[in-house]
Amino acid sequence: MATSEELHKRRVGAVARGVGSTIAAYVDRAGGGTITDVDGREWIDFAAGIAVTTVGNSAPRVVEAVRAQVERFTHTCFMVAPYESYVAVCEQLNALTPGGFEKRSALFNSGAEAVENAVKIARHATGRPAVVVFDHAYHGRTNLTMALTAKNMPYKHRFGPFAGEVYRVPMSYPLRDGGLDGATAAARSIEMIEKQVGAENVAALLIEPIQGEGGFVVPAEGFLPALREWATAAGVVFVADEIQTGFCRTGDWFACAHEGVEPDLVTLAKGIAGGLPLAAVTGRAELMDAVHVGGLGGTYGGNPIACAAALAAMETMRELDLAAAARRIGAVMGARLRAIADRDPRVAEVRGRGAMLAVEIVVPGTLTPDPAATAAISAACHAAGLLTLTCGTYGNVLRFLPPLVISDDELARGLDILDAAFG
Repeated sequence: MATSEELHKRRVGAVARGVGSTIAAYVDRAGGGTITDVDGREWIDFAAGIAVTTVGNSAPRVVEAVRAQVERFTHTCFMVAPYESYVAVCEQLNALTPGGFEKRSALFNSGAEAVENAVKIARHATGRPAVVVFDHAYHGRTNLTMALTAKNMPYKHRFGPFAGEVYRVPMSYPLRDGGLDGATAAARSIEMIEKQVGAENVAALLIEPIQGEGGFVVPAEGFLPALREWATAAGVVFVADEIQTGFCRTGDWFACAHEGVEPDLVTLAKGIAGGLPLAAVTGRAELMDAVHVGGLGGTYGGNPIACAAALAAMETMRELDLAAAARRIGAVMGARLRAIADRDPRVAEVRGRGAMLAVEIVVPGTLTPDPAATAAISAACHAAGLLTLTCGTYGNVLRFLPPLVISDDELARGLDILDAAFG
């Protein structure tokens, strides 16, 4: 087997430079809470493929379901010759997502594709053009979703012009907005929408219940419910982007449930299918069914292998009660992170929910972001065998997304490495 060094030399001559990687090690196998590279080195996994391998890599039920499906058929295109597993995934999503109303679902390939289709559905159903998004938001890398995403580098730089009729308003960011309470922060955003866009022009208000790439920003309590209430009154489609927060990650099946928010539409991907590419839009039947026949779809959307994996992954989540596992991980990890914050003045805040946690790193005594220190801490983790990710508009947030099946021993070893990396 080739070494990581040998593979990297091949990569330089074959893979586009614009595709980056967090570490230079090349993976041979993974499972539970660890990854093993081709050189035999083990890494504790605090990334989960960016919240994708929630049920662990090569989870037994997923492997069994995928193997059985591959032997039956690999693709027909649901738009050409449909199959039961697509319908079964939609049934489960309709039942699991927040809201007791009648729902419908449609399946796609990626989170960005789900977001684009949610915007299509909202515009078609309302007849309105505008989409409202928030500071620090991340919604994808396609042309429309780059317009929805806030951060320029590396996601938007020199890739424009972008899609129009996208409007950005302030997010509730308690650390950086003077501690505004949720209701006040929501009123600030709503006032901007009404003055600068006009509620009657807004098709959709799109928000991550906890922001992901933007820095794991948890809005102040009451922010989401206030926006939901306004959207209902204004006839605006409230779209929750649960692509990173969904499927037990925050200690409930979906993050909106923590404040009892019921989105009109929810976009889903990442943890849905145990590592296979699948995404969805689920929402109110009257909105989803407003689109004409043929208006939604795609060649690979709801691929039968990915659907089989999703059904197995969701069964694993139920069987192992991974929502409870996320809460346990959060309790253990949160305590260790707070202990680090107590001794290290560079940690401005520990935040998150369940097994979606982060620390924001600043120049001590200020709120000035310190991306260099953040990168150095993450690099020290990598050198010691812990896979960590950075994020945030300012590049100064360390985020932690362990698989929800990580063992107590693996979690403890990873936290020991993290603790040492802070010095």
